[in-house]
Amino acid sequence: MSSISHIKPEIRILGIDDSALISDQILIVGAFFRGGEWLDGVMSSRITRDGMDGTETIINMTTSSKHYGQIRVIMLDGVTYGGFNPVDIVRIHEATGISVIVLMRALPDLDMIRAALEHLPQSRERMRIIQRAGAITRVVTKDVSNPVFIQCAGIDTDTACQIVTLAATRSNIPEPLRVAHLIATGIICGESCGKA
Repeated sequence: MSSISHIKPEIRILGIDDSALISDQILIVGAFFRGGEWLDGVMSSRITRDGMDGTETIINMTTSSKHYGQIRVIMLDGVTYGGFNPVDIVRIHEATGISVIVLMRALPDLDMIRAALEHLPQSRERMRIIQRAGAITRVVTKDVSNPVFIQCAGIDTDTACQIVTLAATRSNIPEPLRVAHLIATGIICGESCGKA
């Protein structure tokens, strides 16, 4: 299943995270890393808050990047961005040819998610996309007492767990996601304070 035959220490990973929900257009930031050590590039785009454009935006952002040919894994912080804008990880893998790993800090409460989606249009389609991400696997990285959880597409869970562990060099969160989050947060804070 995995398109990754050997995990190199400098495997190219694109970590994508979103910013705070302060407007209708939500910033998403991609941090392009070699393993969990070197930041080689940053990219960004915007998605609609509680919209349905997250999947295609991530595909377009990835395939238009100068790093596209080098990316071996896309890491996502959950399967919803910009509120409840669902991301179809199977579609991303199929469209880009790149394996996708979703990281979560806690197990999702699907009943709570389903109830929240009832207040949005296309609630059944949103839930279908979320559930399409598949089985959830527990991963222990740096902090043994604080595991993370993953879902994946285009890669087997054993390989995905190895990559998550490799990239989690400074905390239990892989560096590509941790840095993408810091950048997205910093940009939005700067914009809202008038210091961008």
